[in-house]
Amino acid sequence: MKLIPVDNAVGMVLGHDITEIVPGRFKGPAFKRGHVIRHEDVNRLRDLGKENIAALDLAPGLMHEDDAAHRLATAASGEGIALSAPSEGKVNLIASCDGLLKINVDRLNSINAIADVMMATLHTNQLVKSGRIVAGTRIIPLTIKNETIQAAEAQCMPDDPVVSIRHVMPHLVGLITTGSEVYHKRIADQFGPVIKKKISSLGSRILRQIYVPDDISMTVSSIEALIGEGAQIILITGGMSVDPDDLTQNSIRASGAEVITYGAPVLPGAMFMLAYLRGMPIVGLPGCVMYHETSIFDLVLPRILASERLTREDIISF
Repeated sequence: MKLIPVDNAVGMVLGHDITEIVPGRFKGPAFKRGHVIRHEDVNRLRDLGKENIAALDLAPGLMHEDDAAHRLATAASGEGIALSAPSEGKVNLIASCDGLLKINVDRLNSINAIADVMMATLHTNQLVKSGRIVAGTRIIPLTIKNETIQAAEAQCMPDDPVVSIRHVMPHLVGLITTGSEVYHKRIADQFGPVIKKKISSLGSRILRQIYVPDDISMTVSSIEALIGEGAQIILITGGMSVDPDDLTQNSIRASGAEVITYGAPVLPGAMFMLAYLRGMPIVGLPGCVMYHETSIFDLVLPRILASERLTREDIISF
């Protein structure tokens, strides 16, 4: 920093807060550290008793924190992200639409490994509403070397952004409820209402619900029927345990589907199954979905509706 006459300070960066006191009404910063002094600021600075100010001299190769934060936020942002105005070296990344938040964690970690910059985000793969702040980036010092920002920008790829929002698209969902006790109407179906509510809350709808007993051939036939009717996802409820008469997971295998996983490291939801039949997701839902407000289904469903093809590694990472 160096002491500069106010008249000569236009365009320079204020090196400290300048406090304004209005007795009985206000005490706080009239100008904050890092403010770039403008022509219209000169008279007010004089009114505050400042004939000279301590200014930062931006030497060649250095960048102001606000400019640097905006550059990094721009580089890290993908589809569905808007930026706040820079303030004190910070820029917020804001969801510009409803959708599924996607964070490239490896690239995020690479950015945060660089000294003097930081980026914080919400956890990836969660639903967010438009207007929510999903990430923020800040420059730690008041000025930063251009080469440091360039190194951070190099971790950001336009085709694989650090932060983005993926649209959750409406789907037609086929629902198969297995279990002889429900099929023969000995007990009421409690799965259907829960599933329909979750599906509709995400903008999709149930194409048709089919009831079948614990029978492999009837379950396979129902899968094919729903595909023929235009279902884009098939959910199968019940019969996912290891009991000998629980045949849902065997029925999914018998359909010819490629099984991604049977079993998941999530509670509630360990007896979950995911498979794909000719590219269509077939999901075997365990009983916990019926009576727990949140389960593995709430982790998987938004990603399927965002047209992601999940892998076993995705399930393991839950």
